[in-house]
Amino acid sequence: MIKRILNENMRKRMFKGKALILVGARQVGKTTLLNNLIDNNKGVYWINGDETDAQSMFDNTSSDRLRQIFGENKIVVIDEAQRIKDIGLRLKLITDYIKDVQVIATGSSSFDLANKVNEPLTGRKWEYQMYPLSFSEMVSHHGLIKEKRLLTHRLIYGYYPEVVTSEGNEKEVLKQLTDSYLYKDILAWENIKHADKLVKLLQALAFQVGSQVSYNELGTLCSLDAKTVEKYIVLLEQCFVIFRLNSFARNLRNELKASRKIYFYDNGIRNSLIANFSLPELRQDIGQLWENFIISERIKYVSYNNLWSNKYFWRTRQQQEIDYLEEYDGRLYAYEFKYSEKAKARLPITFSNSYSDSEFKVITPKNIEEFVI
Repeated sequence: MIKRILNENMRKRMFKGKALILVGARQVGKTTLLNNLIDNNKGVYWINGDETDAQSMFDNTSSDRLRQIFGENKIVVIDEAQRIKDIGLRLKLITDYIKDVQVIATGSSSFDLANKVNEPLTGRKWEYQMYPLSFSEMVSHHGLIKEKRLLTHRLIYGYYPEVVTSEGNEKEVLKQLTDSYLYKDILAWENIKHADKLVKLLQALAFQVGSQVSYNELGTLCSLDAKTVEKYIVLLEQCFVIFRLNSFARNLRNELKASRKIYFYDNGIRNSLIANFSLPELRQDIGQLWENFIISERIKYVSYNNLWSNKYFWRTRQQQEIDYLEEYDGRLYAYEFKYSEKAKARLPITFSNSYSDSEFKVITPKNIEEFVI
């Protein structure tokens, strides 16, 4: 059993008077985590929000009625909670009036769940985002040496739990994930009917990982207008498929101020979309793979360790560039990502002169642990 970092993080918050909210893409292991989290607790009432009778159970209900339903159970788990009408108000009712019960809600799409719980549960919740397995979690599972040996494999197939545990069948599992789960929430939202164009957009984004993207250009490629492209990208973010990095601009006139890059949370999903599982040494896009992998791992690390930082990339009109920037505690930390340990990278003089208090580091497979553990 691979131990998830969030297991301990959430266990510390149990029975502290607040709801626990767990969000994340489908198939990243939310249900497995909850089963482990409540394993030693006998009184658990589990509700599947996808089921119609579970949804109707909360219609026009009261705290007294809910207490009767829960009985002697001290933990209530509401899986796929975004399917339940006014879920935020229902969770508030439990948290405020059934104080001896710990309620845990999960959701696979942040746009539904977050919008429905944030206002009613202000000050009444701890919220966690779950990702596919991380480099750090796999190091804890079987050691740093072994996981570094598997880096080339992870760059191609990624970290979805079923992919990691299905040795030899990674392609089939990834195909099922992209065909059956990746679009489920997105296509249900606002009755999106152009699944083919959504797939084209994802493929275009997959080819442009690590590059600046233009909504107008993407629209031309996918036969969509720029506003629809932006809307789809927001939905893909809210379903935890992709995430954006905006450009950093503060001092210089020639810094790009309104640009963005888009990355995938998982390399395996990205490669599945473009049907390319070639070995790293045979690929032209190995630099893109490494950049996507290392930035997504850093996102997991920052999230799981409750760190707070602003995240950017930096580029000028003269094509000077820094792959990744973090800003916290009043300082800038600049990073370049090189798959080859022999590749050289230097901090652009323009940047160092303008932001003299910044730190700079190059991250390769050799020193990955310094960045994501």
